[in-house]
Amino acid sequence: MSTGASFTFGLPSGGSISQAKQEVRNAISSSPESDLAREKILEFINTHNDALYRTCVEGHLTGSAMIVESSFERVLVMLHKKLGIWLQPGGHADGEGYLSNVAYREAFEETGIDNLALWDTAIDCDVHRIPEFGDEKEHLHFDLTYLLLAPREAVIKRNHESTDMRWVTLKELETLTGEERLQRIARIGLELARTIKSPEH
Repeated sequence: MSTGASFTFGLPSGGSISQAKQEVRNAISSSPESDLAREKILEFINTHNDALYRTCVEGHLTGSAMIVESSFERVLVMLHKKLGIWLQPGGHADGEGYLSNVAYREAFEETGIDNLALWDTAIDCDVHRIPEFGDEKEHLHFDLTYLLLAPREAVIKRNHESTDMRWVTLKELETLTGEERLQRIARIGLELARTIKSPEH
């Protein structure tokens, strides 16, 4: 997984669908599943100029965060209130072309952890179906996941979007959930975090 990516503490907001497309193209080749999803996301963007917005009812772009503890032994996962499953923090682009910034924003909003360090290249691509809920019809999420490192002695302040949040090892995660993608990106995030230098962590 050779790359010229680096850690930052957030990125400029804004950007366009072109910026999002570039971030999809730049995603590392971490697994066959991710490579296939990357092509599907690019195809969707090419035919949906409004893919950054929830008003694109067929589906839309999202950004998510695999947060690794400073010991490089555990990752942070949340029990999603609406979906009822364990996931990594993340959310809708809502017009933001820098999907890396979406991941950073959502990570802070959902965990309350200050001074997260963002690795600015996506570590995984995924396309998954969101079931109908209330007035929201079934649709697709075209998701890019980014690696974030938590500072030492990080304090969690979860918000209303989860009913539980915890640091887990890979073995504990396997016991906690059978979600294959979550296990995959946790493994990728931990492996990558152990091989690259983090800033002030």
